[in-house]
Amino acid sequence: MKNRMSRRSALTKITQTTAVTLAATQLPQALPGAEAALALKLKGNIRHSVCRWCYNQIPLEELCRAAKAIGLESVELLPVRDFSTLQQFGLTCAVVSGVPGGIENGLNRIENHDRIVAYMEETIPAAARFGAPNVICFSGNRRGLSDEQGLENCAIGLKRIVPIAEKHKVTVVMELLNSKRTHKDYQCDHTAWGVELCKRVGSERFKLLYDIFHMQIMEGDVCDTIRENAAYIAHYHTGGVPGRHEIDESQELNYPRIMQEIVRTGFKGFVAQEFVPKQPDPIASLRRAVEICDV
Repeated sequence: MKNRMSRRSALTKITQTTAVTLAATQLPQALPGAEAALALKLKGNIRHSVCRWCYNQIPLEELCRAAKAIGLESVELLPVRDFSTLQQFGLTCAVVSGVPGGIENGLNRIENHDRIVAYMEETIPAAARFGAPNVICFSGNRRGLSDEQGLENCAIGLKRIVPIAEKHKVTVVMELLNSKRTHKDYQCDHTAWGVELCKRVGSERFKLLYDIFHMQIMEGDVCDTIRENAAYIAHYHTGGVPGRHEIDESQELNYPRIMQEIVRTGFKGFVAQEFVPKQPDPIASLRRAVEICDV
């Protein structure tokens, strides 16, 4: 349990081993001559992305260079201000981040709506101009709020947002997170709750970000859940269970099988690596994860 790391804690502090720091500092010099070794012959069934926060110990430019060399199309969970850096490397941002209130103070409280809507009014057009397909939002924590009231409040806020998303052809995605271990009290913590919210909003421009790591913890049954609810999912995140580290044989999920299920649904969006590298070479871990998921 001591090794488990959440996005929130990683954003404030990522422990850096000497080896990881060395890998980060050597990356700019190593990559120009090593791009052929990094590159993968991808099958084209999965569009690959990586979440920035997992690699905060590596400067963004270096992460972009490595991502491009491996064959990724996107570095995500970045704000609009980082679009220019992505553009230098021919990358997009599969999911734009920066929504006011973050994970804990989201759309399930009416008092949060005005500032979230204002953010979306500014960010969605910018995302559209750049070619970023999704902008993230969150339910927020319950704090005693019933699931029914949370659904109602979220739907009210989202119905103010989806006309903007529809106009600009950008999808707003609400992330499914676990409230058991990582994000205590978070409301959008089960697929069924998120799907019901999608139905109430009633727009193709509002869907779910299905985080495989989080939903394995909360409900398991990952492949059947994906197949049964594919129409409501716009994006996927990975992560090893337990611990949110590499998605290899050290953890309990069979990622090639999960990716096969995603492909079978006809999914055309992105799958993003969102694990915290534990191995000494974080870029090698990223490359291996993409290889595992490229079915």
